[in-house]
Amino acid sequence: MRVTMEASGVTGVRVASAGLLAGGAPATGHARAVVAGLDAHTSRQVTAEMVAEAELVVGLARVHVREIALFDGSLMTRCFTLKELVRRGSDVGPRQLGQTLESWLAQLGMGRTTHDLLGDSADDDVADPVGRPLAVYRQVAAELDDLTGRLVDLVWPARAASSV
Repeated sequence: MRVTMEASGVTGVRVASAGLLAGGAPATGHARAVVAGLDAHTSRQVTAEMVAEAELVVGLARVHVREIALFDGSLMTRCFTLKELVRRGSDVGPRQLGQTLESWLAQLGMGRTTHDLLGDSADDDVADPVGRPLAVYRQVAAELDDLTGRLVDLVWPARAASSV
């Protein structure tokens, strides 16, 4: 099952994708085989402007967050790896009804330092499947499906309660 914002009952949210490498590359054949709708996908390189407009920036690895934080050190308060965001969100608890995303993210970031972004960590990084067998792409897709579903439940808990 692939989590989509619409299927989760979350509306009015804009999601965009960009990475650290130069843009213009198509999705790999394995990625297209595992994720529907990637046939027309072309990569984009992240810019300072994209990040400045975002309320939340989610990277798949610490290196992504580290590089984005170089645009502006204050971005660290709203820039996390997906695993870190879900882990910290699970520790703090879901965003409360009426609580701003900014306030919830501040709770998640308490005690966090720039040192936390150094190195690589299986705790915080989603493995990059590029160049690996199709089975690895399927494993990573399943992990992303789980993590994004958990993230939706943490950030929009009222949606989960209203669908019961």
